[in-house]
Amino acid sequence: MKSVADIIIRPLITEKSMDGISEKRYAFEVQKSATKPEIANAVEEMFGVKVARVNTIIVKKKPKRVGYHMGYTSEWKKAVVTLTEDSKTIAFFDSLN
Repeated sequence: MKSVADIIIRPLITEKSMDGISEKRYAFEVQKSATKPEIANAVEEMFGVKVARVNTIIVKKKPKRVGYHMGYTSEWKKAVVTLTEDSKTIAFFDSLN
């Protein structure tokens, strides 16, 4: 069984993800094989909040070049988690505003 720390890799701190905090929408990089229920349970267990909805997307690899060498970035999975109205906010993201 996957642990909570294995499912949620890191929070995503971008301008677009920070705009969603006022609507209780938070973005995370998650394990590529994680399902929506697993992501919801991991967020609830890790932060002590109630999850209303989870949206996921697989970010495709992109070509990159450093001088003469060509390569690709790796594919990864992003999850946007929306909390319920009566749920508290995630303290980690509150400290960034």
